[in-house]
Amino acid sequence: MPNSEYSAHPARILLLEDSVLDAELICEHLRQLHPEPEVRRATKKAEYLAALDDMEFDVILADFSLPDFDGMSALEIAHALVPDTPFIFVSGVLGEEAAIESFRRGATDYVLKQRMIRLAAAVERALAESRERAERKRVEQHRELLVRELSHRVKNTMAMVMSIVRRTAKGSFTVDEYVENLMGRLRAMADAHALLFETNWNEAALEDVIHRTIAAYIRSVERVIIGEAVPVTLDPRAAVAFSMVLNELATNALKYGALRHQDGRVFLNWSVAANEEGVPAVHFRWQEQDGPAITPPKSHGFGTTLITRTIEYELQGSVRLDFDQSGFVCDVIFPLRDPGCDDADGTPLSSGHVRDQEDLTH
Repeated sequence: MPNSEYSAHPARILLLEDSVLDAELICEHLRQLHPEPEVRRATKKAEYLAALDDMEFDVILADFSLPDFDGMSALEIAHALVPDTPFIFVSGVLGEEAAIESFRRGATDYVLKQRMIRLAAAVERALAESRERAERKRVEQHRELLVRELSHRVKNTMAMVMSIVRRTAKGSFTVDEYVENLMGRLRAMADAHALLFETNWNEAALEDVIHRTIAAYIRSVERVIIGEAVPVTLDPRAAVAFSMVLNELATNALKYGALRHQDGRVFLNWSVAANEEGVPAVHFRWQEQDGPAITPPKSHGFGTTLITRTIEYELQGSVRLDFDQSGFVCDVIFPLRDPGCDDADGTPLSSGHVRDQEDLTH
């Protein structure tokens, strides 16, 4: 008795057989399979076509000769309608030439009615081969999806890199300043991508994004104090975008803000609450204290533009920058999930992500 472990679900078998006795004998041998298969019998062409139209089958068994039909025609129909379904001839008369021709046209196997003991094993083998083909096809489709997704992300990343390179150059006065600013921004992108890679490019914890980005700039991490915080995870697009914002905030704090002084501190906190549209959103605050006295800038540089545009375009949120004398404050609100985003990395299907990257810097 065949010992099949291929599935917990019974196989669905379409049996094309006009003889009642032969059909009963075939069903008796099929009962050796475990679990016992579900068999639907057709005796003529119209019933055969109706069965193929009604449901999907795992295997088709067909006699070679029928009163108003023939097995070769049934094979051709099956090959046209359900090409991936195994087709096995079960016939009392099937010469060598007919057998060779049936294989040439796509038959999986044939079993002589005089040797019906082979039937269960033949069906079991056909099911196993069919599952293997289906799994290979699924893996190949998944691979193609991953390649397309990777290509999409690389294109978006390169577009952002080119925009950052160009705009950083315009906002820098010396080569050293240009290199420093550019390397910081590219490092923030690389760190975010590395973090996402560790999570198999799924979601990343907001706190992990913060630690990874801040640690690249601030050796004394105790100067950045995380207060009120709730567990929040970001999708890949949001994680990369928010890391870019954090990079600009940290760079600004080191050059001009609280972290420029030894006693300066940065306090971070965030919560989740509904925004004005009633959508769950992250409310994030970056607050500097004990730094040098600051005054509002007369004009905004690329860093400020990058923060504002990233929050507005990439995160679909809002940002408020407060240059208070007691310390700089940045309040950010962005939805946890953009309802208009449908693809793997959150890119709106109605507009190109590459174009958004260009909008970020213009």
